[in-house]
Amino acid sequence: MRLLAHPGLAAQAASSPAYRSALERRLRGEPVAYILGTREFFGLEFEVTPAVLIPRPDTELLVECALERLDVAAPSRVLDVGTGSGCIAVCLAHHRPHAEVVATDVSAEALEVARRNASRHGAANLVFRQGADFNPVAGERFDLMLSNPPYIDANDPHLTQGDLRFEPKQALTPGADGASLLRKLAAGAPRVLRPRGWLLLEHGYDQAATVTRALVTAGFEAVFSARDLGGRQRVSGGRAPGG
Repeated sequence: MRLLAHPGLAAQAASSPAYRSALERRLRGEPVAYILGTREFFGLEFEVTPAVLIPRPDTELLVECALERLDVAAPSRVLDVGTGSGCIAVCLAHHRPHAEVVATDVSAEALEVARRNASRHGAANLVFRQGADFNPVAGERFDLMLSNPPYIDANDPHLTQGDLRFEPKQALTPGADGASLLRKLAAGAPRVLRPRGWLLLEHGYDQAATVTRALVTAGFEAVFSARDLGGRQRVSGGRAPGG
């Protein structure tokens, strides 16, 4: 709006080296979030780099489902597997200050971005650990676990289109079987959840049936799927049996 109201400023911007560099990057297809270095998510601004996925509005559903299951005043332990930029973990720590949030990732570069985002938003109740799957939290128990893991088939043509071309492949696909990690997380979650603890998983638009079957097989109760902004089943979850 400022540029529309002051056309002279637009002319100045167009002649600046920074503008020309940003424009050239965008013309090559690079995502705006990487060019600007930030992306808004759940009302907060997050640093993003090519080391992490760009936060997307549909993932806010995963945060909403988690907040619904975490008491505002009661202490709890939360595990975010594959935290990336830390956007999910930071939002949960921000909105549930009495919760202890543990966020893991295999990528040291991603964890550096996540730590800076936690510091940016003063998330003192959030800690980060490096490692795959459940290895960083062996022997620990949580009231809620959630994850937005890689779930795209390696041969999916979408990986060669749009923003996905520039995002880290290891955060997008686990291999030929896109649902393999989702099934692995569902099967292993009972080892880290307390009785009646919740597991929430974001997945592809066509993977809800696969994920809910995996949850039932693992013994989860109250299994459900929730729809994203486009009306697609995007998050599935369940509650571990009571002790």
